[in-house]
Amino acid sequence: MNLATAFATVAERRLDATAICCGNAELSYGQLLAQARHVAQTLRRDFGVRPGDRVAVWLHNCPEFVPALFGAWLAGGVVVMINHFLKPDEITYLLQDSGAAVVITERAMEEAQTKLRAVQPGLKFFLKENISTLPAPPAEPAPQTESDLAALLYTSGTTGQPKGAMLTHGNFLHNVSSCVRMLDFTDHDRLGVLLPQFHSFMFTVGTLLPMLCGASILLVRSLHPMKGVLEEIIRHRGTLLPAVPQLFRALTQLHAPPPLPVRLCVSGGAPLPVEVLREFLAIYPIQMREGYGPTESSPVATFNPLHGPWKEGSVGRPIPDVELSIRDESGVALFDGATGEICIRGGNVMRGYWNQPEETAKTIRDGWLYTGDIGHRDADGFYFITDRKKDMLLVNGINVYPRQVEEVIYQFPGVKEAAVVGIPDARKGEHPVAFLVPKDGMAVDEKALLHFLREKLADYKVPRKVHFLAALPRNATGKILKTELRRLAK
Repeated sequence: MNLATAFATVAERRLDATAICCGNAELSYGQLLAQARHVAQTLRRDFGVRPGDRVAVWLHNCPEFVPALFGAWLAGGVVVMINHFLKPDEITYLLQDSGAAVVITERAMEEAQTKLRAVQPGLKFFLKENISTLPAPPAEPAPQTESDLAALLYTSGTTGQPKGAMLTHGNFLHNVSSCVRMLDFTDHDRLGVLLPQFHSFMFTVGTLLPMLCGASILLVRSLHPMKGVLEEIIRHRGTLLPAVPQLFRALTQLHAPPPLPVRLCVSGGAPLPVEVLREFLAIYPIQMREGYGPTESSPVATFNPLHGPWKEGSVGRPIPDVELSIRDESGVALFDGATGEICIRGGNVMRGYWNQPEETAKTIRDGWLYTGDIGHRDADGFYFITDRKKDMLLVNGINVYPRQVEEVIYQFPGVKEAAVVGIPDARKGEHPVAFLVPKDGMAVDEKALLHFLREKLADYKVPRKVHFLAALPRNATGKILKTELRRLAK
């Protein structure tokens, strides 16, 4: 069993059923299956893709995202997800690190494609506009098993360099199976996809879950205006809405919000503030639950139960067939109420990091995934996240790693020292702020620096403000005191 054969089995059973709603268009499972077969055939015949080859998927949210994924898997490829907010320099690193020579993308990215070709002349681009809707002959699926690699989803750590989480077909199938049970998910559900599909949350919950269960995806192209999002959900009878806390906060601020057909809202990607939860439930008579999980666990690891007691402020209990543990620095399991690192074990945990055995050994120990998140478990088995071990920021639910931003700042003339921290933002969750020390006798122009950063980094990674200091605050050992910088940034 693999993801391609699992999808084909569902699609052949539900050929005429609606798989995707997008604006006024609806696509059936039969159409998506034909498109996936066309993608697989084209990748093999025209692009020379063989089992195990990496195929990058670099798309905005669109119906073609589904046949791009399953077509790549049908050809035996390993999907490399590309965040469409990234700039060419950042994408080049991912392509070179993964070894992906084929990119499924779109005409809207043409300018960036030209820049990528200049660095990697051998890159081949398969445009989504060339994905045929005509029936394609059934492609002989590649002999992939559950243990074979399915995707590289890039994340970062304390080094600031992106790392490719190696997730297998079995990892995703395991996570989807757990999600089906915890969400009471059926083929009658219509799941709203508002967040970027490259995000691990939407990759699994927003795309694989409905497509492997015979349900349908309601693809909302734009979040502006927010009232238009609700109108789309109402028009297409959406039943389940997974999103980040910032979106649910926006829904609470609408004037006279209409009644929604949604049976369940799922908050993930970032901590859900209790006040947002309470405000939402006061306005919308809909069940709302929070879940948690890093990319390395495919990603869902916990969820607040739909049936029986649940707790606000908690990320819930472990999902079916997954274990959690709170452990200290030496790996010893801690008792209820004690604060430590959240660790995960189960069939959803990644194989490791692509070409990074040392980082893998640090992160996966004795079968446990050490997440870098700090929290505790209460006497009822509910987990609470209290801090992040790493300095990672969450901007609109997307990871931002200060070290990466700092290293780009250091490339700007006149910068002696730099540090980036995150501060709370009511709309985005957090936003980055930079502190820097100019070189002696030199001045750094803030506007010129920010323009430089926008050329090198995705917009959401660019600091909203730059503060200039004579020296960065440090402790006795020379470590920068980021807690002090966060205080200064407010």
